[in-house]
Amino acid sequence: MPNASRSRQLPFILSINMADAATVTIRTRKFLTNRLLQRKQMVVDVIHPGRATVPKEELREKLAKMYKSNKEVVSVFGFKTHFGGGKTTGFALIYDSVESLKKFEPKYRLVRIGLAEAPKGGRKQRKEKKNRAKKLRGTKKSKAAAGKK
Repeated sequence: MPNASRSRQLPFILSINMADAATVTIRTRKFLTNRLLQRKQMVVDVIHPGRATVPKEELREKLAKMYKSNKEVVSVFGFKTHFGGGKTTGFALIYDSVESLKKFEPKYRLVRIGLAEAPKGGRKQRKEKKNRAKKLRGTKKSKAAAGKK
């Protein structure tokens, strides 16, 4: 990618002393500024010995604080806990604005962070609607799809 540039910065490390006396360290690596998608992207390592996996909501808050941005523009996903626990690795995206987040993030991740509404209705309803539409042609098909919402 010609517009995506690798920053020459040291890994960002944040140690947080939690109330339950277990220290959580958040490290970011493989930091990349992606201007085409208006975001910063990075791999996040969370070291949490003696504690369960840190909630994604908490990670969003801490990453927003680390990179001096708003919690609303941070998206975290793909976290895997290493065997034996104590370390979790995932991916984070920090967008320049909420508009660019809504434009480029997949719908399911927007639903997870509360910026989009989950589709209503069940799987069976979707299938029945699809099968009814298969029997129609042209403008009748589009009218049936629009009218049966």
